[in-house]
Amino acid sequence: MTKALEPEPEQAPEPLGPDSLTWKYQGDWRGILTSLWAGSMQNMHPGLGAGVEQHSRFFEERWQRLLRSLYPIGGVVYDGPLARRTALEVRGYHERIKGVDAQGRRYHALDPDTFYWAHSTFFVSAMLIAEHFTGGIGEADKRRLFDEHVQWYRMYGMSMRPVPESWEDFQRYWKHMCAQVLEDNKATRDVLDITGIARPPFLPWLPQAMWRPAGALIGRGFVWFTIGLYDQEVRDLLGFTWSRRDARRHRGACRAISAVFKLVPHDRRYHPRARAGWRRARGEVAGAELVETPRRNLPPLSERGKPEHYAPEG
Repeated sequence: MTKALEPEPEQAPEPLGPDSLTWKYQGDWRGILTSLWAGSMQNMHPGLGAGVEQHSRFFEERWQRLLRSLYPIGGVVYDGPLARRTALEVRGYHERIKGVDAQGRRYHALDPDTFYWAHSTFFVSAMLIAEHFTGGIGEADKRRLFDEHVQWYRMYGMSMRPVPESWEDFQRYWKHMCAQVLEDNKATRDVLDITGIARPPFLPWLPQAMWRPAGALIGRGFVWFTIGLYDQEVRDLLGFTWSRRDARRHRGACRAISAVFKLVPHDRRYHPRARAGWRRARGEVAGAELVETPRRNLPPLSERGKPEHYAPEG
């Protein structure tokens, strides 16, 4: 399966800016609450799931991988004049992720259909943030986010062939993927199995004896919350049930989270890379130096320097 990259355009695509809805939602810290949803949705894609099973070390360092990935992925949205460079770096991390899955199907992370599927989950996660944590999102804003996600995707220099032409086409694409393409596989089940998740690297002071019961409780709650974000077709695929009582509790949890976040200053609601983008756009910082992940999130020393990893200090 070939990568089928498009020739580089004569003029680099225009990055999104602070007037976009994507800037408003994508770097919001509440997006962490959609991370288990995004990871499982991505892994249910046959090619992406196979790549994770055969190449990824994600399950050996869940927190570190999640937290450091937010920097380059968010940078494609928030890095301003350097966003194109960040996008090409992200694309480069996937160059060597290829092989043959257990069913004999060839895959490559840079196959256009596979790469776009991952991007589509980031787009939908922005809508989930808007829908569940900011009071809802109307049809006009969904269309606007769709147009912005196309502009965002152009930054990678990938083939635009898999990208739906309209918001209506995207809805049909999404339903088709959920109902007919996604698979219940090992990579997905591994992502959803977080009952024994390690202590977060940003809580080194918390005793392990306290983290273990707290982590188990958080893990069960996180999976339950994620089930509420799935389309019904995905819940059916994975064998999850969702009652009216679950839906009411889910809405209540989202309202509580939204109420708390109203007390948080604007910039503190955003991931550091996104926060830096807002400050740059307001002229509060000079130049285009990027905020990189702290050392605690870096890959193990044995992995740094490999082209599959974002490791700015490696």
